[in-house]
Amino acid sequence: MIEVFKTNIQNIKEAYFVISQLLKRFPDYKINFDLEDCDNILRIDGAVVHPQIIVECITALGYECAELT
Repeated sequence: MIEVFKTNIQNIKEAYFVISQLLKRFPDYKINFDLEDCDNILRIDGAVVHPQIIVECITALGYECAELT
């Protein structure tokens, strides 16, 4: 299952930080950013992805995140 999110992550340093924090909690996920997209897309691939939990985790890190449907 792949879930896609809009974020306000601005650069690769922030992206790596967020990825590292998410992988601590969800080590089996495949996570990447598309910072060249206007929505600074975050893609998460995993057997079961709970979008609300992802949004809460990223928000707790101080960033904005919203699920794209």
